[in-house]
Amino acid sequence: MKMFGLTDFYSDLITYFAIFITSVLVIRGMFALVKWGKKMPKGAFILLAFIPLITIFPIPPTVFKNVEKAKQEQRKRKEDNGDGPENDDHNPSL
Repeated sequence: MKMFGLTDFYSDLITYFAIFITSVLVIRGMFALVKWGKKMPKGAFILLAFIPLITIFPIPPTVFKNVEKAKQEQRKRKEDNGDGPENDDHNPSL
């Protein structure tokens, strides 16, 4: 695939370079926050207050409930079709 006339090698190289630069900036930012937090007690509390923002999008429990319901419905359908649980070993899709 050509992007702006670049070959795949250069396109990949630019992508890896951008990821590297972003990683370095994030790590330096984290060190700066820790250094700032160590200077004053208030800063440490503010730093600790923002750390939970890392997990801003947790998996909601309803997703787990929906997965369990789907598994139970699948088992019921298999039993209704006459397939018993003993045939599960032969089905590689499970």
